Amino acid sequence: MSLLIEATPYAWPHDGALRPETTALIIIDMQRDFCSPDSYIAAMGYDIAPARAIIPGIARLRTRAQCWGALVVQTREGHRPDLSDLPRQKAWRSTQAGPGIGAKGKLGRFLVRGEPGWEIVPELAPEPGEIVIDKPGYSAFYATDLARVLAVAGTRHLILCGLTTDVCVHSTLRDAVDRGYECLVVEDLCAATEPENHAAALRSITTEGGIFGAVVTAQVLLKGLSPP
Repeated sequence: MSLLIEATPYAWPHDGALRPETTALIIIDMQRDFCSPDSYIAAMGYDIAPARAIIPGIARLRTRAQCWGALVVQTREGHRPDLSDLPRQKAWRSTQAGPGIGAKGKLGRFLVRGEPGWEIVPELAPEPGEIVIDKPGYSAFYATDLARVLAVAGTRHLILCGLTTDVCVHSTLRDAVDRGYECLVVEDLCAATEPENHAAALRSITTEGGIFGAVVTAQVLLKGLSPP
């Protein structure tokens, strides 16, 4: 049975061959360090309200995807406690924008594995058996076993949401497209530190007939994934 999601710029996926057993929902970096008032993002002076606002919708989508039968994967960005996997330029850049990766905050050391701020927000805490990918970079494929997890599952289609639209979501999206996955980004379940970056990142997906896939609203996607 063919299933199409009414998305922009085309009904997704292009061949109508959407099935739960070949689909994965990737929830990117919904961590306290990006969503809390005491977060790494807040320490740089950015408004965390957009990140907080998408949490309930992602929770609903995760439940719907699970009931539909899709694979659900969450990701966390973070570095080793000794920062041996933190490139010098990334370390330097983070200190130009704020306290820097590894600096101490109210949630422990920013973006360091094992610290309270590194954990996924309680509203989206991983359930028993849920796959969590720990990544040191922006793309969820870089230096992780995500590609292997998806290959074993037989995944062909990816639905992406989370933080931030223009950095980790987009880096994962572009990497996935080059690996042959057809991707769908949930526009109102993503957020960026700056609204202009969010809008531009979404627009770049839909140009040239959907060069990086398609974009959809949560309402349309939830309806499309409803049980028959």
